[in-house]
Amino acid sequence: MLYNEKKPSGDDEGAGQRQRPAKGRMNMKVLLVIDQFDNANNGTTISARRFAETLGRHGNEVRVVSTGEAADGKYVVKELPLLPLANWIVKKQGMCFAQSDRRLLEEAVGWADVVHFLLPFWLGMAGVKVAERLKVPHTAAFHVQPENITYTLGMGRWAGLNDGLYKGFNRLFYNRFTHIHCPSNFIAGELRRNGYTAQLHVISNGVDPAFTYRRLPKPPEYRDRFLILMVGRLSNEKRQDVLIEAVKKSRYANHIQLILAGKGPNRRKYEEMGRGLRYPPVMGFYTKDQLRDLIATCNLYVHAADAEIEAISCMEAFCSGLVPVISNSPKSATPQFALDDRSLFRSGDSDDLAAKIDYWASHGDERRAMGRRYSEYGKRYGIDVCVEQIEEMFRQAIEEQSAAGI
Repeated sequence: MLYNEKKPSGDDEGAGQRQRPAKGRMNMKVLLVIDQFDNANNGTTISARRFAETLGRHGNEVRVVSTGEAADGKYVVKELPLLPLANWIVKKQGMCFAQSDRRLLEEAVGWADVVHFLLPFWLGMAGVKVAERLKVPHTAAFHVQPENITYTLGMGRWAGLNDGLYKGFNRLFYNRFTHIHCPSNFIAGELRRNGYTAQLHVISNGVDPAFTYRRLPKPPEYRDRFLILMVGRLSNEKRQDVLIEAVKKSRYANHIQLILAGKGPNRRKYEEMGRGLRYPPVMGFYTKDQLRDLIATCNLYVHAADAEIEAISCMEAFCSGLVPVISNSPKSATPQFALDDRSLFRSGDSDDLAAKIDYWASHGDERRAMGRRYSEYGKRYGIDVCVEQIEEMFRQAIEEQSAAGI
């Protein structure tokens, strides 16, 4: 069964038989609604899977509505068919869209004490209408930054288009909620600026406890190289291109091995860009255990993204003892994690990034000491603490609806 899920009995399905948790009760029946849950190849899905697992460990019963393979505690919906070009773009981003299924949604929502929606697309829009009709408390998370869409289309810097998407998401979906989870103060500010009126709960998505201070010897083939890691989709808004150019400009260029952990539509572009380096970038997707080992062998982490709601990958790296160098983009939340200016570079500026790389490459003792500081700092973002805060948001939604007599 999924995440501490109890075997359904014949009398716990449907809105008429649903038992609300008593006020103050810790355990809840939580339904997560998300387009993709099986393939942990994008940040939203990875966060959702960890979130579900942690909710289960905390004693809650968790079920999921999503596409993918059948599993106990999972209500499976079909993928939304797209035109070939659109399908190629979406798949390259590690995503899919789900179709709605009214009967299935009614069954799933009717089981729950609270329904948490993670994405504002067709499945979510249909699901929240079912939750309203069945009078089941519901909350939402804001995980899709408009820039994730517009950068893919080559229009990421069009402020009016991005603001229009914020407002469209609100009009079609988020204005139906009184509680919205925001992974950072940055994204909460963007929502407020664009007219969102719900109570915004600023709570990190949380870091898996497996990512803690850890060092390993480098693989023999990398023994004499300075290893720089960046984790994220190989897509326009993540700006791996800036990092590749910075490595070319570094005075240590002939000693640097760049590792780009991720998949995405820009892989061939970055392979071409990296051919001028002595050690071309290594690109690929890594499992959690592989990533932990990789982080433990690297010397520096770079996060060059122009647009980012939080950046769990950066958090995992510094929690594990890597000093980060982070783009100071005004459309990214990640600069909040920099402990001083040595961990920030001017957004899109490969010269400034090269200077920061050179500083950390030539100050090994300081880098190792700061790695320890970053690892200690990261403990405040542990997933258990963050999920406890999410549980409190759920309880508020349940209690408010109960107090309203709904």
